[in-house]
Amino acid sequence: MPQHAPPSHQRTVQPRDKSFPAELVGRPITALDAPLSSFSTPLLVLDESVIAHNLRVMARWTTQRGLELMPHGKTTMAPALWARQLTAGCTGITVATGWQADLALREGIRTVQLANTCTDPALLRRLAAHLAEHPEQELVCWADSLATIDLLERELPAGSSLGVLVELGAAGARTGAREQATAREIGERIAASAVLHLVGAAGYEGAIAHDRSPASLAAVAAYCERLAALAESLRPLIAGPPWVSAGGSAYFDLVTDALAPLRGMRRILRSGAYIVHDSGFYRGISPLDATRGLSDQEALLPGMRAHARVVSMPEPGLALLDAGKRDVPYDEGLPVPLGVATALGGPERPLEGEITALNDQHAFLRHPGTAELALGDVVTLGLSHPCTAFDKWRLIPIVDPATGTVHEAVETFF
Repeated sequence: MPQHAPPSHQRTVQPRDKSFPAELVGRPITALDAPLSSFSTPLLVLDESVIAHNLRVMARWTTQRGLELMPHGKTTMAPALWARQLTAGCTGITVATGWQADLALREGIRTVQLANTCTDPALLRRLAAHLAEHPEQELVCWADSLATIDLLERELPAGSSLGVLVELGAAGARTGAREQATAREIGERIAASAVLHLVGAAGYEGAIAHDRSPASLAAVAAYCERLAALAESLRPLIAGPPWVSAGGSAYFDLVTDALAPLRGMRRILRSGAYIVHDSGFYRGISPLDATRGLSDQEALLPGMRAHARVVSMPEPGLALLDAGKRDVPYDEGLPVPLGVATALGGPERPLEGEITALNDQHAFLRHPGTAELALGDVVTLGLSHPCTAFDKWRLIPIVDPATGTVHEAVETFF
């Protein structure tokens, strides 16, 4: 069943919030009602209508296939967006670190999946203490070795009952037990523990490949079949419906196909980037992008963009923008110019050009000539990789594209 959204915080705009106008200082971030034109650049913005659309698309896609979705909250680290995902039917939130798990639990998330292992003794005891005080909440972590189980049993207090998923890996990939037999042995050890209980199996297929070439798709599909086999082998050791969890934002279609035969299990995807999608990496690899021949109602749409102002035109064909590595993501592709306006929030005209490099605070925009740009113009940039876009901003405005009004902003916790 969908979970209740976490409680909202009475966060107000502060003078230190990057690119927010002075007139909003002190105002609750849930009641801004300010024109986009009042903000400064550089600026990261989210599209209200696209977020709502993407939530509907993913909810429909998973429901039709009998899947659960516990989206990766580390993508945004924004509890206000987690709340929207839970309201849309998600059954929990996934995180990547023990600290993130602690935050999610304290935000009131009922089911938190830690897609990793916490080996910090003090943090483990802190998590255990919280769960003892809040039995209505659940934390499930991963383990990929017998040494991990030794550590958890040594550090968790008596009376704990931490849920654990056995993590399956692959040679040359990231974490996870490399061999099926090892993974099975880990599961048996968890099932016999006094402070742990076995929940099922999990893995991350996104570490296997980085594109949708035939070879990559075959490698991912083979890994997913191994994960399904592990989950089935662990079933007799588990009380209650077993979990099997996989699915980043790139290959969740292959995960779904592999897990389809596992009846009576909670088949849980963890895709997180879908809420804003992107204009780069995920647009090229997601099974739900419009480039896959889907209709507008079936496809995910880019829901984040940046605005940057022209601050210098030092030579023909080159413009420097006031957004750099500290403002926009660049690890999975540089920003893409989408258009240009004479003022932030104003009508845009087409822009032919390419971002060729980023410095800390500047973007290099190469373009055919000088006539289509002027100092002070505002360039809209499509972005790649949400995970490294949100972490550069403490507070991100959400824009109503129909009116150009910012009604609220979301706070991030990185």
